[in-house]
Amino acid sequence: MNEEYILQESDFLVSQTDSMGIILFANEDFCKVAGYSLEELIGQDHNIVRHPDMPKAAFRDLWETIQADKTWTGYVKNKTKNGDYYWVYSIVYPIRSGKSNEVTYISCRRKPSREEIVIASDLYKTMY
Repeated sequence: MNEEYILQESDFLVSQTDSMGIILFANEDFCKVAGYSLEELIGQDHNIVRHPDMPKAAFRDLWETIQADKTWTGYVKNKTKNGDYYWVYSIVYPIRSGKSNEVTYISCRRKPSREEIVIASDLYKTMY
């Protein structure tokens, strides 16, 4: 049975992906919580941490939002390398580079409250 990894109040997970969701950068907290080394994450699709309990509709909304050059916020249940899981409150936003106008996405995540997790979990159960 998989167990929940509960983030510390000081944990602040950051990652950057290209326009296809491929990880370009991950900070130390993200690596620690997800259980991967930086080398294991770089070049992987960000869905490497996607938990099967997360409804596809939530990620469809995320991608539609950020591809429209808007900021997405929401609660996400992710899985660790060893199969455990953790919840985050996530803010994802696009960044355009100056010369090439290439878009990348930054995701910043923090620990959600237990109440926020319960509300999000109940909502996601209705979205399948």
